[in-house]
Order: sequence, then structure tokens, then C-alpha cells
Amino acid sequence: MQAVETDSAPPQWPPHITVACVIEQQGKFLLVEETSGGRLVFNQPAGHLEPNESLLEAAKREVLEETGWHCQPTHVLRISKYIAPHNGTVYYRTTFIAEALHHDSNLPLDAGIERALWMDVDEIKQQQCKLRSPLVLEDIEHYLQGERYPLSLIND
Repeated sequence: MQAVETDSAPPQWPPHITVACVIEQQGKFLLVEETSGGRLVFNQPAGHLEPNESLLEAAKREVLEETGWHCQPTHVLRISKYIAPHNGTVYYRTTFIAEALHHDSNLPLDAGIERALWMDVDEIKQQQCKLRSPLVLEDIEHYLQGERYPLSLIND
């Protein structure tokens, strides 16, 4: 796990537990453009674990709610610690690799999500200043390097 240090706000405890999915099709990655902190940013489909929900269930739910895509997680990519520099909020994020199954264009997207889109890695790098956190590009780079772990790593 990689910790992102902050000089501005001390880490806030307890941490938030979140999930995200890296989904790639034909060299493009599924991202969302969303409003965060009053500005538009790019992120993987991601969100918080809800009570009585497994990490896998949360990952599939978040992708569907934020993009309209049904997906199937295939591997664990990484477990990361991130400290938001503006407020010190600590996030533990489990990132999955998932396969996009089919899209339901009739589903409304979550509040704050402007759109779901597919971008290649060069387009994502060009938008680096608009990424929600450094984890967005880091996760894609780890995926491209072939990093992956079996789903059996998760015991929930």
C-alpha cells in the first residue's frame, strides 16, 4: 500500500473504506467525470462500502450506479491508502479489475456524475491535473504492468 502524505491536514480517523474498478476495452478505460470539491474531475467508477455489503458487491454496484455498465470483477488489482491533502480524510481503497458485460443506457447516473466515458491512457495522462486523486493513473499503470491477484485474496 502506498501512503500519500499531506502537509496541510492531519490524517482523520477512522478511515473510509472504498472500492474502485479498472475496466479496459480495446485499449480504453471506463472513467467517470464527476463533480468533487466544486470542480469536474475524472475517476474510475468508485465509492464507499455500504453496511452489510461485500467489497465485490460494492464494486459492481458502484460501476452500475455511476456508469450504467454491468460488470464482473475478475481480479484484485491493489489495496491503497490515500490521505486527501485538503482535509486529511484517510481512504483505504480496494481496486478491482473488472470486465464490462453490458450497458444499460436507461439507468440514471448517481448524483454528481456528469458522464461516463472511455479514454485511452494517453488521454488520461493529458488530463492528469483533473484526476480526482493520483490513484486513478497509478491503478491504470499497475494494470498495464500486468499486476493482478485472485479474487480469493478477499475474504468477505
